Amino acid sequence: MFITFEGLDFSGKSTQIKLLQDYYNARNRKVIVIREPGGTLISEKIRDILLDKKNLAMVSDAEMLLFAASRAQLVNEIIIPELQKNTVVISDRFHDSSIAYQGYGRGISLEFVKALQTYVIRDAVPAITFFIDIPVSEVKRRKGLISASKIDRIESSDENFYNAVRHGYLELAGTAERFNVIDGLQPIETVHKEICRILESKSSL
Repeated sequence: MFITFEGLDFSGKSTQIKLLQDYYNARNRKVIVIREPGGTLISEKIRDILLDKKNLAMVSDAEMLLFAASRAQLVNEIIIPELQKNTVVISDRFHDSSIAYQGYGRGISLEFVKALQTYVIRDAVPAITFFIDIPVSEVKRRKGLISASKIDRIESSDENFYNAVRHGYLELAGTAERFNVIDGLQPIETVHKEICRILESKSSL
């Protein structure tokens, strides 16, 4: 069982993932939480490169390929082996992030980005994806509450970039049945209950 969470930065994904992890733990289901980029020793080293603000000169193609490299390691080392054990795998971002951020946001060929993701994830296709949607104005507001020293390279992106990324996510949500768009401006507990309701409505999950 593979569940992914997507959204703009500062959308509240991590909070909802922790609540969902607790939900499964309370039901004695084996569950692991992973993050992207990262999740393995190699992938975490790639994460450091991707998010370091010292690397502002990184070109979009390099960024996309580094995300793909991190994902390939995670898929083969963690995701597929855990799914084979019937573990609930919850991922903070997955391949849809690359389509939204590098395809729509950076303007790299969508056809190529999608083809690369298909190659990288192989059989590790999410059963369900939650897109925690917030407007870009809210991203800006929440970012303003955080010390500038804690903002990473991706989070330093401007509003035009985030508008393109959000548009990309909404386009994806309209074409993939596994997508569930959740209003991220709702109270935390309301969002969590909606996520649980959706999961409980799908008996196989």
